[in-house]
Amino acid sequence: MTQNVNLDKLSKAGVSIWLDDLSRDRIKSGNLAELIATKSIVGVTTNPSIFQNALSKGTAYDAQVTELAERGADVEATIRTVTTDDVRDACDVLAPQYEASNGIDGRVSIEVDPRLAHDTDKTIAQAVELWKIVDRPNLFIKIPATKAGIPAIAKVIGEGISVNVTLIFSVERYEAVIDAYLSGLEAAKTAGHDLSHIHSVASFFVSRVDTEIDDRLTQIGTPDALALRGKAALANARLAYAAYQQAFEVQPRFQNLLEAGALPQRALWASTGVKNPDYPDTLYVTELVAPNTVNTVPEKTLDAVADHGEITGDTVSGTAAASQVVFDQLTEIGIDLPDVFVVLEREGVEKFEVAWNELLDATAEQLRAAGQKA
Repeated sequence: MTQNVNLDKLSKAGVSIWLDDLSRDRIKSGNLAELIATKSIVGVTTNPSIFQNALSKGTAYDAQVTELAERGADVEATIRTVTTDDVRDACDVLAPQYEASNGIDGRVSIEVDPRLAHDTDKTIAQAVELWKIVDRPNLFIKIPATKAGIPAIAKVIGEGISVNVTLIFSVERYEAVIDAYLSGLEAAKTAGHDLSHIHSVASFFVSRVDTEIDDRLTQIGTPDALALRGKAALANARLAYAAYQQAFEVQPRFQNLLEAGALPQRALWASTGVKNPDYPDTLYVTELVAPNTVNTVPEKTLDAVADHGEITGDTVSGTAAASQVVFDQLTEIGIDLPDVFVVLEREGVEKFEVAWNELLDATAEQLRAAGQKA
């Protein structure tokens, strides 16, 4: 099998392509292995919504849920077992990519319970627990970049655990995430951990920024406001990449850690499926090409890029000034950017909590049904 030309170009331009989806069917059928072989997939991300969708469809989990019910497992234990089994199996499928990239790629992410997003100590405890349960070096523990999540990130990194920081919407919060990562590395170094084994990505959400700001621009309704629709998300991500370059390529704090084997925390573009049908369906991929980044894509977007994505090289480096102009224009037109990011974070956590609660309810029903059959 050969790699798709467009996706191969994207990969060679420095973008690691990770699939934003996971299910037992995808693993067992060989579909994940096929995507690795033909569409340059070198990683997988999950979240509560993805697991809720996977467990609520088909029969792939029925036998295991029945077995767990017979053993008296409760809902929480059942979900923990089922999801960590899938993630462990996916880690094994991606082990060759992990080895070939010297640990940079071949990664699979699992998220802490979203109900813990505002509890630092419980987030730390579950991150450590999940790391031990999955027991694979190519695992990432996803921790949200809430105010409570920031110190948890530093602590977990300090324990030598690799972290995917999720739900980042603003450059300001991203800079706090970078600081937490560096603090964690410094603590890990002091504790004697091998820094070259600690990896991290910072998941910067893209499409939701346009969705929220476009709605506000439409409400303003002036020609100048309407002309700014579809520009905020790319500008935001490009400013984030400039912050990444400053922290990991310029500032001395990381350079000191680099000498001890530390790795930069790569910027990851998340939520890159286009929600507005008026925009090109490859927009948040082709316009966010930069060295040493990750783009985690839903399969629909992956297929769109494979079919007609135009990869022209780096579309991010050197765009910070122009991106700042867009932000200045948004502020001048009346967009309250700090409020946008507060709303997006709150809604992001709430959406994952809803999905998790739906997963709990569906699993409870499956356990009841399995118990009745027994």
